[in-house]
Amino acid sequence: MDFNLPNALTWARIVMIPLVLAVFFLPVEVLSPHHQNVTACALFVVAAVTDWFDGWLARRMNVTSAFGAFLDPVADKLMVCAALVLLVWLDRCNVLLAFIIIGRELTISALREWMAQLGKSRSVAVSFIGKLKTTAQMTAIPLLLFSDDLLGLPIHKIGVVLMWVAAVLTLWSMVYYMRKALAVLNEK
Repeated sequence: MDFNLPNALTWARIVMIPLVLAVFFLPVEVLSPHHQNVTACALFVVAAVTDWFDGWLARRMNVTSAFGAFLDPVADKLMVCAALVLLVWLDRCNVLLAFIIIGRELTISALREWMAQLGKSRSVAVSFIGKLKTTAQMTAIPLLLFSDDLLGLPIHKIGVVLMWVAAVLTLWSMVYYMRKALAVLNEK
């Protein structure tokens, strides 16, 4: 295992996942519901920023590694899936949307593994639609964690709309990746 700053940031992101969850299990005498929302949102945002920063840093410092390339998407998926399960539990996210997003993450991860075994991992490399999907998710989730109105803006409602957008982009990106993989498989 390569130990470097980008990988340390990825590990920190993984460690933050249970912290985001734990915030909602603290007694209200320790952390009020509003402060639970703010704290969970802030932790998630920090984790999401490290997602971008660790990749940028790895390329800039020229310390990319196979282990980092493996760990980074695992951390991303753990973070999103844990947050979605939490949001369903808090009744802030529709269970169908969470199922669509989590199901897609598992499906595409398996597809990428399969294509890698065939030596065709480039055919299902991250696309623009995948990045757009991630952006929608990483914006919707903190808004739903925060959930309270802010400066007169209905943050929860905005988060719900963005989660629907994320679900549509999730399905669209899944179809995109599946078509790419089928094209490769039809070549054989």
